[in-house]
Amino acid sequence: MAQVFLSLGANLGDTKVALQGAVEAIEKVARLIKSSGFYETEPWGNPDQLWFLNAVVEIETDLEPLPLLHAIKEIEKKLGRKPRFESNAPREIDIDILFYDNLVFESDTLQIPHPHIADRLFTLTMLNEIAPNFLHPILKKNIAILLNECEDSSIVRPANGHKSAKKTRDTV
Repeated sequence: MAQVFLSLGANLGDTKVALQGAVEAIEKVARLIKSSGFYETEPWGNPDQLWFLNAVVEIETDLEPLPLLHAIKEIEKKLGRKPRFESNAPREIDIDILFYDNLVFESDTLQIPHPHIADRLFTLTMLNEIAPNFLHPILKKNIAILLNECEDSSIVRPANGHKSAKKTRDTV
């Protein structure tokens, strides 16, 4: 079984329902180990859109990376994601593979680890909540250290009264 971290995000429609639906659908193809709280996050890369609701989940799966990606794309489609051709566009649901064990993998459709993890405060905040000691296989730093070093200043705040606080320099 592979240890995999997925990021979930949505900023169109009922975002809470979308994330909950994504978690339920993921549980049909993998074993859910942990889930971060839900966070409201400023749009990354394209600020002229609605804020996102995001979460990170840890799963175990027997699926190899490309079949897992295919299963994720099917989940997104079933949850109403519409094709858009611009990068960082608004979306009904988005599920990304962040890490797959300690694998370093690149194909035409998938790069593992996700290439922007260390640049995205929202991803690191949620990863730090559930796996602060997980070691990035390329950067050779754990999530807590990457969070402490992250220069992204976008706003990341717990949704629905979740207790985790946004990043501070003393989180390591």
